[in-house]
Amino acid sequence: MNTIIYLLTGFLASFIISLILGYISIPILKKFHINQTLSIYLSVRHKSKLNTPTMGGIIFILSTLIVLLFFIMFNKLNFSYNLIIVIFTFFGYFLIGFIDDYLIIKRHNNDGLSEGEKLFFQAMIAIVFFLLFLKADNEPLLWIHLFNIKIDIGWFYGIFILLVLIASSNAVNLTDGLDGLAGGLSVIAFLTFGVITLNTGWLEGYLEISLFCFILAASILGFLFYNVNPARVFMGDTGSLSLGATLGCIAILTRHELLLILIGIVFVIETMSCLIQRYYFKLTHKRLFKMAPIHHSLEKSGWNERDIVKLFWTIGLISATFALIYGVWL
Repeated sequence: MNTIIYLLTGFLASFIISLILGYISIPILKKFHINQTLSIYLSVRHKSKLNTPTMGGIIFILSTLIVLLFFIMFNKLNFSYNLIIVIFTFFGYFLIGFIDDYLIIKRHNNDGLSEGEKLFFQAMIAIVFFLLFLKADNEPLLWIHLFNIKIDIGWFYGIFILLVLIASSNAVNLTDGLDGLAGGLSVIAFLTFGVITLNTGWLEGYLEISLFCFILAASILGFLFYNVNPARVFMGDTGSLSLGATLGCIAILTRHELLLILIGIVFVIETMSCLIQRYYFKLTHKRLFKMAPIHHSLEKSGWNERDIVKLFWTIGLISATFALIYGVWL
């Protein structure tokens, strides 16, 4: 099958199925009162979002899995260890996020899984990731493309995998605070990695991983139809943890971990604002930002939510364009 048609078929099918699943699932989430629990610091400004259903990540996760199954049924998808790693990470972090959301809803507060419990599950995923990674004859190399430097770090690569997955999943999770913000940035990021992966012909299963990126981007795009301001559903940890970890996973497999920083520059800025706020407060007992992540600081400064989202989408798009120039053309 022609590569462009192959990718576009997956993209279109996933987008349509995501729209349909959103239309069906949102009333069900409302019926069972799967509602967002707001932080006390946002209860005034975000009061209108109080009864908005969450766990909407199920929409784009199911859509992605359904389309992948469609390609498998028609023998259009060849499995490789690398593709299994991507799907395993995607689904594994979905389960972590789903359990976290479920506990939050059940307890009617923001206490889901503890940090220790999350770290345990993430470590288990990283271990399986590393074993499959080696099984696929991948070498545990830190690869700095700019200088063509390759450093073999042996089993420490398993720890590196864990750190990348934790950092990327938490970065997207922190960014998911305004309607459409994390979703729109994720569409940009996965489309970018979809194109970059097409340029990694040395990677076993590269075409199928690229297809996965396009399918997932389209699924999120369908979800955004219901998630842009005013949002009718939130993705919750169910979606954000899965998206972030999968971005990290694909960055590792394509050996573009450093490029992930550029592609996800807004995710990085949001995360850094939280870290800076925390340690600045510990040192000075004062807050550097009005609130962290920084999108909430802009809100408290009087910015309109839609304007913040549009600004961050623009930054993400420009940054991803530079990443494409480096990752594909140079």
